[in-house]
Amino acid sequence: MDDRYGRDVLASPRRAKPKAPEVAAERDLVVEDAGTGFCGAVVGMEKSYAGDMVRLEDRHGRTRVFHMYPAAFLIDGKPVTLVRPKGRGPNEPSTIRTASGSRALPKQRARTARASRIFVEGVHDATLLERVWGDDLRAEGVVVVSLDGLDNLDDALAEFQPAPHRRAGVLVDHLVAGSKEARLTEEVGANVLVCGHPYIDVWEAVKPASVGIRSWPTIPRGTDWKTGICRELGWGHPRDGWRRVLAGVESYRDIEVPLLRSVEELIDFVTVGPDVTS
Repeated sequence: MDDRYGRDVLASPRRAKPKAPEVAAERDLVVEDAGTGFCGAVVGMEKSYAGDMVRLEDRHGRTRVFHMYPAAFLIDGKPVTLVRPKGRGPNEPSTIRTASGSRALPKQRARTARASRIFVEGVHDATLLERVWGDDLRAEGVVVVSLDGLDNLDDALAEFQPAPHRRAGVLVDHLVAGSKEARLTEEVGANVLVCGHPYIDVWEAVKPASVGIRSWPTIPRGTDWKTGICRELGWGHPRDGWRRVLAGVESYRDIEVPLLRSVEELIDFVTVGPDVTS
C-alpha cells in the first residue's frame, strides 16, 4: 500500500523537543528573564492566581516579579525552568528587605527629588505606594503626586511639561479596554508612561486574604464602589473601610501582581536617563 504521507509515523516517531532543565530558585541565584531581558538575583517567591512567581533584583536594587513558566529564564544564555527549592518556605529571608522586597540600604537621608514624577489618581493610591514602596521612592528621589481624579491628568501634564530629563509616570486604576480610564490616557505625549491594573479601585489590588475576606464583592454599576464595598462587608463609612484596607498591607506580599508590576515599571521609567533634580 502506498504511503500517501511519505513516511510511516509509527515506525519512526519524531523526537520530542528537549525540555529545559529545572533549576531550583535558590536565593541569590542570578537569572535572566527571556522575555524582557531583565537580569537579577532571586530574592523571593510567591503564589498568585496564575501560578508561582519569582522576584528578581538587579544590580541597581530594582525588583520585578515574573511567572515561573517553563523555559522562561536563561542561565549563561541557556533556557531553564525555575522551580521552588525543596524543603524551604517561599520567602525565607537572608537579608533585610524593604516592604517592596528590595534589599534595604544603610539608613541615610532621602536624596534630593528628581525632576521626574509619578502621578496617581488619588490619595489612597499615593498612601499605598508610600506603605509599600516608600523606602525605594525616597532612596531614588521620586515624588508621587495625587491628581485628585484622572480627569485632571491633561491639565497636570500640561503644567508639568514632560521632557527627556523630566519624565512622567502615570498609575491608573481600572485600565482595561473600552474603559473611561483607557480613553483618558490614549494620547499622553512623549516622555510619559501610563501603567495600570484591571481593578476598579486600588483597594481591590490588595489581596482579599490580607484584609480578612474571601473575595471582593461585586458592586452593581451606578453604585459608588467604595460605598458599596463597605455596605456589603459591614465596614461602615468608606474612611473606616480604607483604614481596614491599609492596615492589612505590610509588604508587597499583600498586593496583587498587576499593581506590583505597574509600580515597579513606573519607578524604572522615571529613574532612567539624566539624573536631573528639580
